Amino acid sequence: MENIKSYVQENKDRFINELIELLKMPSVSADAAYSQDVIETSEAVKVSLEKAGCDFVEICETDGYPIVYGEKIIDKNLPTVLVYGHYDVQPADPMELWTSPPFEPVIKTTDIHPEGAIFARGACDDKGQMYMHVKAFEYMIQSNTLPCNVKFMIEGEEEVGSVNLKTFVENNTEKLKNDVILISDTGMISNQQPSITTGLRGLSYVEVEVTGPNRDLHSGLYGGAVANPINILAKMIASLHDENNHITIPGFYDNVEELSLEERAEMAKAPFSLEKYKKALDLKDVYGEKGYVTNERNSIRPTLDVNGIWGGYTGAGAKTVIASQAFAKISMRLVPNQEWEQITELFTKHFMSLAPAGVTVKVTPHHGGQGYVTPIDSIGYKAANMAYTETFGVPAIPVRSGGSIPIVALFEKELKSKTILMGFGLDSDAIHSPNEHFGIFNYLKGIETIPLFYKYFVELSK
Repeated sequence: MENIKSYVQENKDRFINELIELLKMPSVSADAAYSQDVIETSEAVKVSLEKAGCDFVEICETDGYPIVYGEKIIDKNLPTVLVYGHYDVQPADPMELWTSPPFEPVIKTTDIHPEGAIFARGACDDKGQMYMHVKAFEYMIQSNTLPCNVKFMIEGEEEVGSVNLKTFVENNTEKLKNDVILISDTGMISNQQPSITTGLRGLSYVEVEVTGPNRDLHSGLYGGAVANPINILAKMIASLHDENNHITIPGFYDNVEELSLEERAEMAKAPFSLEKYKKALDLKDVYGEKGYVTNERNSIRPTLDVNGIWGGYTGAGAKTVIASQAFAKISMRLVPNQEWEQITELFTKHFMSLAPAGVTVKVTPHHGGQGYVTPIDSIGYKAANMAYTETFGVPAIPVRSGGSIPIVALFEKELKSKTILMGFGLDSDAIHSPNEHFGIFNYLKGIETIPLFYKYFVELSK
């Protein structure tokens, strides 16, 4: 333990500087304007794995962005850990809300991160957390303490639904064969209280389009005489929730897992301050489905949210038009047992039924994925808990996350192994938002903790 602490302190500046260089690369997979940057980032990840000590590293082409695969096989009779991460990042928009340029990383202190945090797009999601594994692996190689085999699979399309990863996994089951999958793309309760994510919500993401007249119309000459697509879209969206914030799509809740009161009581043991939560978000009050508290609404309950809405004139000044079209992007976070493709079909059928005769509606599915729950009695979970306990001084608390990592369910189906979600980010790190950041403490603590997972996983596997 002291050896890894010393190694981290001795190499602290180098670890930070290497991550900063990676964060300077705008690997935005959703925007084709950054395609060359995404490719160059994959090459940088390849180089980092080679320098860390992998015996074999390759860039695997797909129909989209490449997957970086690396491995260190020391003994085929020993367990194998497969590390998954992603090098692509979310778009930085809206740019004007960043306090520093999103791809010019800077270190700033905050109330939560008095030792400093790196502010940049991808700092926490997922470059910073992915790179912890590369540096932890480097330590184990340099100190000759690697206790088992390691494989890395770092992709470049996670933020756009991992559209080509499924095919890659299906075609490479032998190459990716492992005993446990390790991912750091989640968070923990606080820097004093670690947690292990044991559940993820699934996802269904769609885009809707409402079309009225064949062109934009003068709102004085035509107002009140034709259906306004923006007005209609707003009404349709508003009807998707009732007065209790219950989703109104028929059949939506048919397969929703209802946790027992005992399970909900266990969840409630996780430290949580509603007042601090509201203060951090500048909210007067929280909002959500009746009958559930905040930490249940954002983890064990399904949701439906509008992620973007547009149409008509939105420039400076006034332009009195009735728009020909209106659009919205809608995501539904799903809980285990909800099949995302079925939910997409239910949404499409219901949303089309809401349209009055004066408009036409189109629903375009984008991507989705299944929810996931991992048991807390597995060797992988126990090893992760032991690792956290040693570095933080207190045991980790199992929590369910509101986020989605659709490929986790895919991994279990195709590779027949469990995934352990060892996150080191915090809710306040603003992932997917302006001013995303990752604490220096969290980054270095991750590098310090990960080798212990390997140690305990091998010991418990004997």
